[in-house]
Amino acid sequence: MTAVASLVVLAPFAAASAHASPSAPLAPPPVRDEDRPDYARGDQLLVTVRDSGVPGGDGVYQLSCHPGGGSHPHADAACAALDRNSVWGRDAFAPVPEGSVCTLQYGGPATAHVTGRWAGRPVDATFGRANGCEIERWNRFVPLLPDVTAGRPASQPESRPATRPTTRPVLLPVPLPAPLPEPGPEPRPAG
Repeated sequence: MTAVASLVVLAPFAAASAHASPSAPLAPPPVRDEDRPDYARGDQLLVTVRDSGVPGGDGVYQLSCHPGGGSHPHADAACAALDRNSVWGRDAFAPVPEGSVCTLQYGGPATAHVTGRWAGRPVDATFGRANGCEIERWNRFVPLLPDVTAGRPASQPESRPATRPTTRPVLLPVPLPAPLPEPGPEPRPAG
């Protein structure tokens, strides 16, 4: 009796699949709960900054985005920096790739650790300023991280993009040599 009941229940599905075309797209699998963004909470990060040398820059800050809030001094500007660095399909917090060629410059002892969720994905990122690549990565996240190059607190973002200043060579006037005297008449051979 159970086999007959199973056939009765499955009969409508068998008829529907018999009429489906082989090229008809299949429905995507259902989304798992852990893959769903928590729109009620928004994106939330915990930012820990040490040894920045910026007054008010060191500490632990909570940041929520969409809408901006938390204990970060300028949550909206920090969220805007995060939005600028977010590109579909790439991890905004990815470390500098191994084997990268970086300038051998030291940006100071500042470190930062960012944990939480951003764009529905878990975040556990460490920042430093040990070389040119790390410095550039840090500067992309100002004002989420303090602007240690200008000595400003994290609450004051730069009005221009963080780029290395270019210098032009200074041209100094060089005195020209004194003109040679005009040649006089050629001497005639004696003779």
